[in-house]
Amino acid sequence: MFGLIKNFIMEEDGMSTVEVVLIIAVLVGLAILFKNYITDFVQYLLGIVFNKEKAGKDPYDQVSPTP
Repeated sequence: MFGLIKNFIMEEDGMSTVEVVLIIAVLVGLAILFKNYITDFVQYLLGIVFNKEKAGKDPYDQVSPTP
């Protein structure tokens, strides 16, 4: 049993697991950082899809058009 654990730790494939965990951590961090924007955007899209009158504010209203 200990041999299997030691082999698992010593394999180079384990490094890809660390990479995946780091990528997931970065994505979760970005989701937390932009939580309000993501929520507004999803509510806006769902309002359009279900044709609700109160679809929420347009998340792109904050961006001024370039001349």
